[in-house]
Amino acid sequence: MNKIFKFFAAILLTGVLLIPSVQTYAGNKDRSGQAGASELLINPWARSSGWGGANVAGVVGLEGLFVNVAGIAHTKKTELIFSNTQWLQGSQIGINSFGLTQKVGQSGVLGLGIMSMNFGDIPITTEELPEGGIGNFSPNYMNINLAYSKAFSSSIYGGLNIKIISEVISDVSAQGVAIDAGIQYVTGPRENARFGITLRNVGPTMKFNGDGLSIRSLLPGQDSYFTLEQRSADFELPTQLAIGASYDFYISEMHRLSLAGNFVSNSFNKDQFIVGAEYELKSYLMLRGGYTYEEGITSKSERTTAFTGPSAGFTVAVPLDKEKGSSIAIDYSYRATDPFNGTHSIGARINL
Repeated sequence: MNKIFKFFAAILLTGVLLIPSVQTYAGNKDRSGQAGASELLINPWARSSGWGGANVAGVVGLEGLFVNVAGIAHTKKTELIFSNTQWLQGSQIGINSFGLTQKVGQSGVLGLGIMSMNFGDIPITTEELPEGGIGNFSPNYMNINLAYSKAFSSSIYGGLNIKIISEVISDVSAQGVAIDAGIQYVTGPRENARFGITLRNVGPTMKFNGDGLSIRSLLPGQDSYFTLEQRSADFELPTQLAIGASYDFYISEMHRLSLAGNFVSNSFNKDQFIVGAEYELKSYLMLRGGYTYEEGITSKSERTTAFTGPSAGFTVAVPLDKEKGSSIAIDYSYRATDPFNGTHSIGARINL
């Protein structure tokens, strides 16, 4: 296991050393939008998205599949989440997600996550029938996460997440693979000081293929058709490096206030600073909020994202067995956008 830990550390150290080169391009308007598979940047989970994903250092349980894979090592036994997101409400884009983490052995945890984006029915149009009327097609994007995380000590947690990416648009599709790696360090008198680093979406380029890239045409003066196949350009994945810290303030045994902050270095988008806070009342009620800042986000004319920065959410939990720590909970989050009517996520969580 020490070899595995050294492997994680090597990956993350490489990411840290690459920060200067990544920052050279981060925020470059000419480079923005050149990466593909941007759905890898969408957080489908309601709890962590409620404070903008600020808890890279403190995420606990299944939602670490997106925020920091090291966090799933905190799963006590079994955790399941079913989540639905109305992405940019009014755009008719829906995201359904399912996740499962299971503790194996004394300190290891296996994780499985499936995220599916549905864009609704889109009319099929051709040059001869630009108004459609010949049927519809339904694009579908899907990410499958297979993860393993481990507690190497009472203070150090590390994990690795393999993502299988599928994008299907009518008769054209693309598939790819990406890897996340993350580490968390926990310290303090009540394990209330946390630090985390994660490298996300590292993988080879992807490319679209399919019959939709070919055209049958009749040569002038001939009776036979020929097929012309267009070549699709490769595209890179939206790699990110996130570094964060958090601190928990315990006010008696009933109240907890957590403050967290992240710096996110994006290869193909502007760098981001995320801050958030979460209040917990005896594990029954949680209220959270966050703000994501990037260059130009406060100006409508300069903003290059639909998100305006603020996010908020809450959790209501009902204990099933206090001795085992099992519970059932409902999570909700809202992320402000302009245009559209925000992004809404709701999830049902079961801890066994």
